[in-house]
Amino acid sequence: MPSNASVIVRAEFPVGADVLSSAMTAVTMAGGEVGGMDTVRSTRETITRDVVIHGSDDAHCEEIVGTLRGITGIEVLEVTNGIFRAHEGGMLTMRTRAPVRSRDDLSMAYTPGVARVCMAIHDDPERAWDLTIKGNSVMVVSDGSSLVGQGDLGPLAALPVLEGLALFMRELADIDAFPLPVDSSDPAVIADTVAKISSVFAGVHLADISEPGCFAVEAALRDTLDIPVLHGDAEGTAAALLAGVLNGLQVTGRIIEDVTICVAGTGPGATAFRTLADAAGASEVRAAETAEAMHDLVKGADVYVGVSSPGSLDRDDIAAMAAEPIVFALGMPDPDLDPGDAEGVAVFGTGRPDLPNQVNSTLAFPGMWRGLLDVRASALTEQAVMAAACAIANVVAEEGAVAADYVVPSVFNKKLAPAVAAAVADASQRAGVARVAPTA
Repeated sequence: MPSNASVIVRAEFPVGADVLSSAMTAVTMAGGEVGGMDTVRSTRETITRDVVIHGSDDAHCEEIVGTLRGITGIEVLEVTNGIFRAHEGGMLTMRTRAPVRSRDDLSMAYTPGVARVCMAIHDDPERAWDLTIKGNSVMVVSDGSSLVGQGDLGPLAALPVLEGLALFMRELADIDAFPLPVDSSDPAVIADTVAKISSVFAGVHLADISEPGCFAVEAALRDTLDIPVLHGDAEGTAAALLAGVLNGLQVTGRIIEDVTICVAGTGPGATAFRTLADAAGASEVRAAETAEAMHDLVKGADVYVGVSSPGSLDRDDIAAMAAEPIVFALGMPDPDLDPGDAEGVAVFGTGRPDLPNQVNSTLAFPGMWRGLLDVRASALTEQAVMAAACAIANVVAEEGAVAADYVVPSVFNKKLAPAVAAAVADASQRAGVARVAPTA
């Protein structure tokens, strides 16, 4: 069950297991799921607990809470939205690495000792990679114009998304990423703003910028900066998708050079995947930019990749595809093809966490950034994106676990980010954009 609808119920229970057991049964019978439970306090007569409850949507959660209120012996004290609780105070903080416990510490961290470091960087700007935060820092940028399927909500509303991306980079790849929403919808202004404050960063990660502005921002920054610019919704999504397609083809006994791929959608993910699939050697890549075109172009295709509108693909389209079709339907919040209509699909993937083969950019970008930073890359190349895709696919293949319901690894697979990082670092060196060799 997706965890996008959850509440934390603080309730007082009488001592003893009977009422608690009744409460858990009631949640289950109401179609909910208990995600966890913590004891807040206890007395001789009562125990106060925080119970995490997952439901299908907010209304369902309210219904479950109402059921709990109706159980004799339980007093519901407080109900908190679980998602809002997780975001209270933001998801990021800043921590120091250098101790400041004495006058000596202070004199080295700041004046007068810091002047020597400033002069060293002035004399040799490359020293900034070693002597400051720069070498492990990524700027995460958005204007909030295309936020997680919710449309244009503005730059301030983009902060939780950017914090989440930064959180993934820290937790999965040990990277210092910082959210920087830009208060402008003009691609030229966004690019100019980012360029002017880029000196402290080793890379720029773009996210949730609507098309076609996202393409203009990315192109302008790549022309201006000597650090990598990675659009998570584009190159990140494309690498994850290609990994799924490669393993899906292995499941069905085909190779990419022999297949036709229909790509639906005009967004950054669809556009980047078309380019990557063509570079990977696909026999034919069809671009379906409208629903009408998609229904025609999907006929006879071996693979459908859609970053399109929910429900745009149906059973008739599946029947018109080649035998044992592979479908990756990433429409959000609901996929292009309803899971109930996926009968006959050999390999089915979506962006949803409650179904097998969840594909999203998080599979790719933490490891990609780790590899780019490790070699101090000056740019993100197509070779690096391709290497990331192959590395993601190989994580599953090397486990000997490729199957119809397991063509991409979990984002929490401990082998994933290091494997992608190593592949991207190597590809960047071979492409001539690495400033240094990765450390062992």
